[in-house]
Amino acid sequence: MEIVAIVPLDKRRSKILTDEDVTFVLYRGELRKYELEEGSKLSSSDYDRILKEVLFKRAKERCLYLLKARDRTEQEIRRKLKEGFYPQAAIDYAVEFLKEYRFVDDENYGRNYIRVYGSRKSRKQLEFELREKGLDREEVRRLLEEQPVDEREQILGHLRKKGYEKGVTPPKERARIAAALARKGFSFDEIYGAMESGTPWSDQ
Repeated sequence: MEIVAIVPLDKRRSKILTDEDVTFVLYRGELRKYELEEGSKLSSSDYDRILKEVLFKRAKERCLYLLKARDRTEQEIRRKLKEGFYPQAAIDYAVEFLKEYRFVDDENYGRNYIRVYGSRKSRKQLEFELREKGLDREEVRRLLEEQPVDEREQILGHLRKKGYEKGVTPPKERARIAAALARKGFSFDEIYGAMESGTPWSDQ
């Protein structure tokens, strides 16, 4: 492959772009070490050497650093590495390392996510957020079946906070509260069912 451009990212690092859509970042000393210049050829053997000596290790270290702050899904890790201009080979290597040692486990991530947020988010919202993080639809639904979400209790909690009282709260305010709950992913059937079930806290 041919190096078509070397673009400085800061005082120490540069992004290398090739004619085969391979992009990666090296420090200035590494550019000199591997004798990389714009317009020069980069053989497969030299590229493999850069991968093994520099990029594989750096991608793995970047992943471990990211995981210090919080757990992440495989898709989140891949996105972060791509944003850091790691080539696909380095991304795949780092992710396989994480999966081998179970530093990344999407199923366990989903299960913990539902455990933490299942008492304050609707099933629909949980499903949307987990799919955005890269979990498969069927896997998310299976995890939600394992850990059912009590949407009725959540809705009643919201009604309590809003001061809703059956037969007392004006229709306009009732509709506004219902719309706000619907935006959180709750169905109108569940919302109005909870509203009509009574408000026992009003008698306390």
